[in-house]
Amino acid sequence: MTKPVSILSLATATPPHVLEQDVALATARHLLAHGFNDFERMTGVFANAGIAARQLARPVEWYLSPRDFTERTAAYLDVALDLFVIAAHAALAQAGLSAAAVDTIVTVSSTGIATPSLEARAMGRIGFRDDVTRVPVFGLGCAGGVSGLGLAARMARATPGSTVLFVTVELCSLALRTDDVGKADVIATALFGDGAAAAVLRAGGPDEGFVQITGSAEKTWPDTLDIMGWEVEPNGLGVVLNRAIPAFARRNLGAAMTEMLGRQGLAIGNVDRFICHPGGAKVVDAMETALELAPGSLDHEREVLRLHGNMSAPTALFVLDRVRQAGIPPMAVLCALGPGFTFSTLKLENAA
Repeated sequence: MTKPVSILSLATATPPHVLEQDVALATARHLLAHGFNDFERMTGVFANAGIAARQLARPVEWYLSPRDFTERTAAYLDVALDLFVIAAHAALAQAGLSAAAVDTIVTVSSTGIATPSLEARAMGRIGFRDDVTRVPVFGLGCAGGVSGLGLAARMARATPGSTVLFVTVELCSLALRTDDVGKADVIATALFGDGAAAAVLRAGGPDEGFVQITGSAEKTWPDTLDIMGWEVEPNGLGVVLNRAIPAFARRNLGAAMTEMLGRQGLAIGNVDRFICHPGGAKVVDAMETALELAPGSLDHEREVLRLHGNMSAPTALFVLDRVRQAGIPPMAVLCALGPGFTFSTLKLENAA
């Protein structure tokens, strides 16, 4: 990426329904234990997930009744659109821009299906121009916040001076599966929450924005399709989540990061701060080990996980927002793991 792209603003949003982790365990026991004999043996994942609370698309009572794909999709269209509008409005307001100033919208979401996509549905509520370029992206999963922001940066770099709005919305809770329950379903119920994030980008001078995207890299491992993703089922999308993810991260991320940074003339030791998607408490520990960081270094990651759970794609941007508030160092790398199995990174340089 030769031309720096500035992030002018960053906003986050969550739905109003808060689920404390002890209530999550009680609810999961009520919904899942009858269909999964090993449920009680796995309840430790709720205590060890590093999560105190999460936010849900619907009140917890909504999840107690079986929901077919039609009902889940209706909930997605309703709540995801609201969160899109809230996050987009906040990001535009921070940047001092109106919706009419947006030239391109990149929307990332993998937890529901919307055709027309979310940004088209939001046009009447936000006031985008009728000639705005729309780029909806599906399937990036947890890596979507980083990969999608990188795509938005490429769109901005391709047309210097244009304004690009990036929005990611994920409603992981709508994938709750109560029939044919397996280990992945218990882990997902202990881990995932719902949220959204938005950012405004522009390819401009070094004095614009709070940080500049100056590089990007991705690595996808062959034959890893079973690590993370969706299974399409009669009642909707069922989670695929391999418990080996922390071990995979510990074994592979260090070499992958070294390779990706090396292509940019850098080494791990040159990075002042890694800003990581907190996929779970064990994943955060594994990333610290793989990236040669002192234990506890990824403090903002653990705090986002504690307060919100893993919201899939938006989560990395929640961490970036906390790092921004604390003060972004001269050079950082934003990174996330997602289905593929893919490691996505963006090099960030402080614009201050």
